[in-house]
Amino acid sequence: MSATTNDSTVPDPVSTKTAERRALGVACGAHALHDGYTDLVYVMLPIWQGEFGLGFAALGLMRTVFSGTLAGFQIPASFVAERFGAAAVLALGTALAGLGYLFAGLSTGVAVLVAALFIGGLGASTQHPLASSLIAHAFAGARSLKALGTYNFAGDIGKMTLPAAAALLLMALPWRHALMILGALGALAALAIFVAMPRFSDGQASSREGDHARRTAGAAKPFAFPLLLSVGVIDSATRMAFLTFLPFVLTAKGASVQIVGLALTLVFAGGAMGKLVCAFIGARIGAVATVWLTETVTAIGIVALLPLPLEPALILLPIVGVALNGTSSVLYGSVPDLVEPARRQRAFSIFYTGTIGAGAVSPAIYGLLGDAVGVPAALMVIAAVVLVTLPITLALRPALAARPS
Repeated sequence: MSATTNDSTVPDPVSTKTAERRALGVACGAHALHDGYTDLVYVMLPIWQGEFGLGFAALGLMRTVFSGTLAGFQIPASFVAERFGAAAVLALGTALAGLGYLFAGLSTGVAVLVAALFIGGLGASTQHPLASSLIAHAFAGARSLKALGTYNFAGDIGKMTLPAAAALLLMALPWRHALMILGALGALAALAIFVAMPRFSDGQASSREGDHARRTAGAAKPFAFPLLLSVGVIDSATRMAFLTFLPFVLTAKGASVQIVGLALTLVFAGGAMGKLVCAFIGARIGAVATVWLTETVTAIGIVALLPLPLEPALILLPIVGVALNGTSSVLYGSVPDLVEPARRQRAFSIFYTGTIGAGAVSPAIYGLLGDAVGVPAALMVIAAVVLVTLPITLALRPALAARPS
């Protein structure tokens, strides 16, 4: 009798592994689709310009409507998920994201198109906090960091594949039909998410070994999450500012428009790899050491680009990309170690809102600096600001030391 009772409290290893695979599959699939939808806007802007006669300010507004709605509604999405369940809200959000593009394909004017992008952004706001929290519930310890790194990498896969799929469809179909086909993917994905997504109660994880340490770290070190958020804000702001200035640095070295496009591809490819690789490095040597490594390489790489001729600069760019984006996986992966399980959805929503918001406003702020002192000096400032994250991460060491292996 007692043996049976005790056995009932031990998670079934088979069901645990199944839940982990389902959680990772749902989260990665959702991230790929939602990030693909987010970057699909870039593909459509030239088409909408010709269709509706829009100026660049109006086109910028189109992008802002989607990304601004996505960023602004992440925290409300986490509150709604606490009330109605993450599976239902993530599935509904995925359906709304697809519905936004379906309506965009049916749009007859700019007002309808703006409304469609708002709907799409509203749906996309559910993905980051809920999918990240799903991974954190399913995996414990260093395995959580690796899983979140894989999830982070999946978003970049979506950014590459969905716009590419749209480009192929646009070769054969009118843009409205292409968007409706891509929008229909959201409905199919929503159904798959609702069926396949494992349900975890608050504080429950399929791998339980690290939960006590996580709760202790979050409760005993209340300063830790705000410090981690500040590192994420600085990292995101400097990353987006660097990418804003990079084309001008390369143009000054004699790069053509095609070479600038190649250079950005090299950075993004390195960044996608960095999100995956740095998560595994972080699981091996620790989050603090990894952030020191990636941010130091980022700062050195930015400074080194300035005097280099064009060809060596192109060779350096993938390495800069690895460090530039790799930090984000370590930071996102550290959120579960600093927050109690019941507060993870809310914490992820705050973290993503802060980092995405910082990335949105920083190009304008650093742009003013570039106008005042020039691009090379502005990049030197960016490299210096990157290094501000290093002493902040040292203060995080006591809280992150509780991470189980």
